[in-house]
Amino acid sequence: MNSSDLYSECRACPRNCGVNRFASAGFCGEGSKIRVAVACLHFGEEPLLTVHGGSGTIFLTGCNLRCAFCQNYQISQQGMGRDVSVGEFAEICIRLQEIGAENINIVTGSHHAPAVAEGLFEARKRGLTLPVCWNSSGYDSIESLKMLDGLVSIYLPDLKTLSSELSMKLCASSDYPDVARSAIEWLVERNPLSITEVSRECDGKTVVKEKIESGVIVRHLFLPGRFVETADVLEWLKHKIDGKAVISLMSQYTPVPFKGSDEELERRKRALSVIENRLVSSTEDSDLRDLIDAYDFDYLFYQELCPDTEWLPDFGRTQPFSYKLARPVWHWRDGFV
Repeated sequence: MNSSDLYSECRACPRNCGVNRFASAGFCGEGSKIRVAVACLHFGEEPLLTVHGGSGTIFLTGCNLRCAFCQNYQISQQGMGRDVSVGEFAEICIRLQEIGAENINIVTGSHHAPAVAEGLFEARKRGLTLPVCWNSSGYDSIESLKMLDGLVSIYLPDLKTLSSELSMKLCASSDYPDVARSAIEWLVERNPLSITEVSRECDGKTVVKEKIESGVIVRHLFLPGRFVETADVLEWLKHKIDGKAVISLMSQYTPVPFKGSDEELERRKRALSVIENRLVSSTEDSDLRDLIDAYDFDYLFYQELCPDTEWLPDFGRTQPFSYKLARPVWHWRDGFV
């Protein structure tokens, strides 16, 4: 199945919004062409992805969810980015490979899956050999994921919540839990975990790090004041995929200084009222550590608590992140930098 089959009455993601994306934008805010905001070497992803050289992240514009707390809202919900051809997308992938990226990391591509598949196929023809990571919200259709077979070997889905009520209020999708669980189980069964060790000389010393070559890493972001939701998610992960995939529990929830119209800000404020819109407390951090110790996962990352908010991205800048976190390679306004 090609992109025209899915885009003409859009079924590229679980929304199934039915819009002709060759003529107008779907729920995701996007038409039929890939739009890209930023490409960079990113050092803030999981260690299995960043390894020595950094993850070659490509942030796409638009999203099939409306997460009220989204830190990337400028590109996911406000349309920041520009169209790229299949050839330009492939060129971005090749440039990331040339400067030492450990992988190509496609961020928020669920609504662009058919076009991204075409872009990755072209990149392979031009010499891309790196593993490709599909970094998504977990709101993926199986039909679109099948289009990525043979092109993507690493999957990085979220599992935000198992509460339909919470996902409807925060993400505008009551079926998110069912869709995400189905997608994750499907991916885990078809993508066995493969982790290798790679070494690099640094200041006269040999540094050895682990690197994921294929398989699934499931992310879950703890929402302040919502300990029960996280406990439910970890319970499901323990019984369904422990030993088959990597778990990444994140504590980086950060209140975002959103900009937008009064109507947009009021709508976002109402949605965020269902959680405690604040940084994670040290008590919550301690409770989370106790919880993951009790579950004793085979392979789990837990993010260190960080009260600093300066890392929040601004995609209006050529360098959206701090230089400690990322090295810019391509920007929607400037092209290659």
